[in-house]
Amino acid sequence: MFSIDLADDAQLFPLEIRHAEEFFAHMERGRDYIGEHIGFPDAATDIESARTLLSNYAQKAAADGGRLFGIRVDGTLVGGVLYRIFEADAGNCEIGCWLEPSAAGRGLVTKACRILIDHAFRERGMHRVEWHASALNTKSLAVAERLGMTREGVMRESYLYRGVRQNTEIWALLAHEWPPAPAV
Repeated sequence: MFSIDLADDAQLFPLEIRHAEEFFAHMERGRDYIGEHIGFPDAATDIESARTLLSNYAQKAAADGGRLFGIRVDGTLVGGVLYRIFEADAGNCEIGCWLEPSAAGRGLVTKACRILIDHAFRERGMHRVEWHASALNTKSLAVAERLGMTREGVMRESYLYRGVRQNTEIWALLAHEWPPAPAV
């Protein structure tokens, strides 16, 4: 299977429908931590709903839209990154992430997001990559900053999550702000 090394023991790979059981087990392990800010645990409450979530993203990918990528450490799915929105015609996309606590603090999400951003700008010709996160999700906001994104603003009480209106921070990076490819 196709994968990209993030570390000696960690890989980034396309997350597909066939990974539904593994994805559900991952959601079970990280349900509280991931679910604090990300809705995947609420959407993947059993293997069938996990399969449905992955199937929805497979359909998006087939239409050149959103895509999911898993992060494995020592062969175990512990998180992932995604193109939540991918609008090739408009030249805009939005990336995001999630992670179990066991894999936090290693820079895996930042490395994986760099790969997605690089692909969006260099391979797909995107103009703008966005990052949307709850203003309370300080770890996610720190990733956006590490990626060199600019905080463009806050949409106040724009996102209803588990019955509470959340402020959403919008960060972005433009193609001309991304470092040039290394010389070969």
